[in-house]
Formats: sequence, structure tokens, C-alpha cells
Amino acid sequence: MLLVPTVIQFDVLILGSGLAGQSVALRLADTLKVALVTKRGISDGASAWAQGGIAAVLDPSDSLDAHEADTHTAGAELCDKAATRFVVEHGREAIEWLIARGVPFSRDDATALGYHLTREGGHSHRRIIHAADATGAAVQRTLSEQVLAHPNISVFEDHIAVDLIVGDKIGRPAEGCLGAYVLDIKHDQVVSFAARQTVLATGGSGKVYLYTTNPDTATGDGIAMAWRAGCRVGNMEFIQFHPTCLYHPQAKSFLISEAVRGEGGILRLPDGHRFMPDHDRRAELAPRDIVARAIDFEMKKHGLDCVFLDISDKPAEFLLEHFPTIYGRCMELGIDITAEPIPVVPAAHYTCGGVVTDLSARTDLKGLYAVGETACTGLHGANRLASNSLLECVVFGEAAARDILSQPMHPLPTLPGWDESRVTDADEQIVISHNWDELRRFMWDYVGIVRTSKRLERAQHRIGLLSREIDEYYANFTVTNDLIELRNLVVTADLIVRSAMRRKESRGLHYSRDYPETLAKAASTILRPTQYRRRVA
Repeated sequence: MLLVPTVIQFDVLILGSGLAGQSVALRLADTLKVALVTKRGISDGASAWAQGGIAAVLDPSDSLDAHEADTHTAGAELCDKAATRFVVEHGREAIEWLIARGVPFSRDDATALGYHLTREGGHSHRRIIHAADATGAAVQRTLSEQVLAHPNISVFEDHIAVDLIVGDKIGRPAEGCLGAYVLDIKHDQVVSFAARQTVLATGGSGKVYLYTTNPDTATGDGIAMAWRAGCRVGNMEFIQFHPTCLYHPQAKSFLISEAVRGEGGILRLPDGHRFMPDHDRRAELAPRDIVARAIDFEMKKHGLDCVFLDISDKPAEFLLEHFPTIYGRCMELGIDITAEPIPVVPAAHYTCGGVVTDLSARTDLKGLYAVGETACTGLHGANRLASNSLLECVVFGEAAARDILSQPMHPLPTLPGWDESRVTDADEQIVISHNWDELRRFMWDYVGIVRTSKRLERAQHRIGLLSREIDEYYANFTVTNDLIELRNLVVTADLIVRSAMRRKESRGLHYSRDYPETLAKAASTILRPTQYRRRVA
């Protein structure tokens, strides 16, 4: 017996409950009926893990031009000029919206703004507004309470999208995206969500790598679904490896914020040598790609398991005030950051590429939007500037909502239910876990911080074998959460490798030993699905 209706209708379907998804939902809900679908709990995405803060021009000594220039420099001159200016210009407005929503940013009455601003790598000014060292958690907690309380927002926890419902696949090619098939994980049932507009806000793809700072939910779902639906995907070779992930067997991907280096943290070898000045004149405040490669170089050169981030020269009161979360977590593991350095390693952190969108967050498919880490707006170029990601979520969340509200209210579509008449329950789930482990290990070994053509070819060969096996499994067995995520991860891995193989240079986060030089002209890598006809919104 079915526990829920097989088709549910909403004005807008939002896949993902992080800052991107919630900012869209809250801006729409006074007018439209919104469904917010999330794989786990409402606050279990990457947004809640963000420590550092949100970049915006808030201080009188700063300027829009300076923030824009810093973004272009970090992005290795690949950032889209229009998108970068658009985000920078709307930065203060985004922060004011969050403040009005009640986000408790750290105060500093000595400043004209009344809030404390910190500085992070790649920034020429103090422009990072934050809530101590747990900004994402503070923002997520504040907005989640409002989302859950809003009568026009229905939150579906423990639900994962299987695929988008596209008009030309059901005999209605002019209608674009009509919603999505979604697996109710607890009830083990696929439901059709029909919607006038659908928003992808599913986050990034860090779990394609063995070591990552991302939560387990970051499996590239939105990127893979949009690709299968016929949307262009851009700049997937640029995977940001955060330089400083806590190195400890019990840490499980705990991030040591960029702000620790911004406030004077020094990277050292085990013998105490400060090595970053040997690699870049900006030392610890160099952009993340440079710092991550420097750490990777030193670890391989000296055969190290980790390096050390030392901020113990700061007063204990300062560290407790500015980094209470980091201090507390490190103390749980026996590391006193007021007296000793923190062991750190690089880890996959942020997907700079994604589904190609315009300045209204529209994709190539009518009725489909992408916001946040899922999207490739052009802002991040070849390397994301620290703390621009949460800013992008809010700015493009507002842009998407504005465009959705401008669309005519056409009748909700009638959709077919999910057909599983030709599949059976899987007899061996171990196949999924083995494929998942194999994928993440060879992506780390072959498509990591430093790449070669031979490594990429090996990865591509392995991906081809896994793809065929997973496609066969998907066609014959009932879908599960793990199968859906694995299917999306292998698609995302394929997009990363194909993009990396196309780039015959080293730029930003993509460093190739075979092509160490940077070309004079910066150009994005845009992949187009050859098996689908391109549709323009």
C-alpha cells in the first residue's frame, strides 16, 4: 500500500536545503507554494559547515573595485566579469538581508559598521563578516527556523532526487523541466514532484574524493541531473582543495578555517621552519590553490603525513573569542591550539564549476535554475576567493527568486508516476560500496592537486568501466539512496576528468605537470551533452 501520493504538486520545487536553497525559498514563500527537498535533515548540508564568513564590501576603506580585483586575481583571470561585478555590487544588500533575518554576526562596536570584519587569504582588505568561527551554522540555524515556521514552505527531509522530469522525455518537448522524481528514503518509495519551476541547490561534489571537508551529502547530484537533462556544465576541472583540514584519525574532515591564517596563523614543517615564504611572497595569505600546492609539495618532498598551522603566539583569550569551535574540537582531540600547532593536510573542499547559468540563475533548460555550489555562474573562475561562496548563494538566490516571481503562472503539469515494473531488489549491495570506494580512491590518486595526462587517462578508463557497471545496475534494480549517489558521483567524476583533459595549461586549481605554463588567454571549459538537444530558457 502506498504511504504517500505518487504525485505531489507545488509552484516551486527546490532541491537542497543549504543557504542557496533556503534563501530562494524564503524570498518566494510569501507568494508561492514551495517544496524544499533535502537528503537528510534541513541543516545537514555544507552551508552549516562553513566557518570563515561572508565576503562583502562593508568598510569605508574598502571598495567594490578592490573586491572585484581580488576575485579576479584568485580566479586566475578566468572569472566572468559581469558575474563578478554583479555579485560584488549586491554584497552589502545580501548581508543586510541576513542581518534583517536575525543572523547573529560577531559585533565590534569600535567599527563604523558595528560588526567585526576579518581578513582571509587573497583579500586585500578586512571584509569578511562572520559569526565567530561558525558562520555557516549561525546562518543555517537562523534561516532554518524561519523556513520550518513558514506556512507556504513544505520541507521534505530524508528525500533524494532521482532525476529531473524533462518535457521531451515524456512527449512534451516545449515544456522544459516539469519537476523531479524523488525517493522518499524512509518509506522506500519514489514520488513525482510536479512544479512550475525547479531550483537545483544541491551543493558540490567533494565526496568524489577520498579526503574532503564536505559532508556526506556532497555527491554532485544537481550537476549530474542537469547534465543528464541536457544542460551545459562548465569549469569542472577546478576543484578547490582547502589547504588546512585537521589531520587526526578521529577528526573526520574537520576544517581549520582560512581565518586562522588571516589572523596570523603560520604554516610550519615539523622542525618549525616556516615554508610559505619559500613559495609565494604573500606567504600564508596567498590564495588557496597556491597554499594547497605548497603543502602538497612539502609533504611529498619530506615524506610527511601532515604539516602544522601555528597560531599559539596569540593570547588564549583572543583564540577563544575568535575560534571557539576550532578550539573546542581540537581540545576534544588533545590538541591545545593556545600552546601547540595544529596538524593539517589539504582536502577536497569546493567545486568551482557546475551547471552553467546566467545572471538570473537560469540554466539551459526552461523552468530549471541552479544556485550555489551546484552552479557555474562565472564568479569563481579557476579558483574561488575565500568567503565568496556564501555571498554567491544569497545574491543568486535573490536573482533566481526575482526571475521566478516574474514568470507567468501556467497550469501545473500532470506527470506520470515512477515506473519500477521492470526492476527487482538488488541481491548484493556490496557492489555499490566497492564501486564507491574505488571511485574515490582513484580520483584522489589520479585527479588530485597535481595532475598529469597519464593519470587523467587512467582515471577516464576506470570511470568508463564503473559507468557501464553502474548503469546496468541502475537499469535492473530498485533505486536506493546509495545507488542514486553513486550514479551521480561517477557522472560528476567523468565531467571533472573530461574537463581536465581539455585544459592544456596550468591555471588556478588545475595544475598539470605536462602543461605547467599558463596560456595568455583565459577560456572556460564548457561541456555540452551530445546525446541531448540543447534547450535555451
